[in-house]
Amino acid sequence: MTAEEVYESVTNGGASAFTEAVAILDKHAPWCLIGGLAVNHYVEPVYTIDADVVVIAGNLEPVQEKLVDAGFSIKHFAHSVNATRRESKLSLQFTVAAKYQPFIERAVLGEVLGCRVPIASLADLIQGKVWAWSDDSRRFSKHKKDELDLIRIAETYPELRRMMPDKILAQIENADRGSED
Repeated sequence: MTAEEVYESVTNGGASAFTEAVAILDKHAPWCLIGGLAVNHYVEPVYTIDADVVVIAGNLEPVQEKLVDAGFSIKHFAHSVNATRRESKLSLQFTVAAKYQPFIERAVLGEVLGCRVPIASLADLIQGKVWAWSDDSRRFSKHKKDELDLIRIAETYPELRRMMPDKILAQIENADRGSED
């Protein structure tokens, strides 16, 4: 079984929904993937049902309209617009925070769930994860997921540890010392 087939099965159609959303996003480019699925492109993947996306601000409304036409439901939140399909566990989360807009122009092409998509650069992903990890208003579980993503990146790309918060670096250094025994 391919990774896409596994994801399709465990998310009840999430890979298909992602493929359809990518087709819509590509028609309203530019955009890029951020968040956990994007991190999975760079490091050993872990399971996630969220596809975090940033689109050019002026294109978000037409993207929402096309997603609704394709059977997605839209919900608006303070910092995001979420799109889901009733039958699928996949949740598309569009950030509305302006600070993510520059990520689009630095995105790189890569493969995610069988689709060729623009993915935030590794440096931008780290910055976005640091912002999310530092946001005290987020749920504790989200905070820990962001922390884990940063640790996964730091383990795979030790040369980028300089971009990590001191608290996360301390955890990694403690773990490194413990593994030397």
